[in-house]
Amino acid sequence: MIITGGENVSSIEVEDVVFSHPAVAEVAVIGVPDDKWGEMVTAIVVVAEGEQVTEADIVAHCRGKIAGYKIPKRVEFRDELARTATGKIQKFKLRESFWEGSERQIN
Repeated sequence: MIITGGENVSSIEVEDVVFSHPAVAEVAVIGVPDDKWGEMVTAIVVVAEGEQVTEADIVAHCRGKIAGYKIPKRVEFRDELARTATGKIQKFKLRESFWEGSERQIN
């Protein structure tokens, strides 16, 4: 659960919408520290082979499908997502670099 501006955002709900974009092969949605909102909804995206997509494309795809406060405020592109041996995405590893040095911590 991501808490942004006092609102609860289900990362799974946002992931489902982002993943429905045809150029997205994989996605993980996490909350990263934000001075104004507490946490900022951030999508970490792996682009499907042979496809091209921009941050603006992802955000536009989400408009009208989910509430405005749930739309990712930031989209980062990666070649792969950290996974366990059984294939589960390790969101805590994705969060580490964003939360490093922050006074506030999350699990």
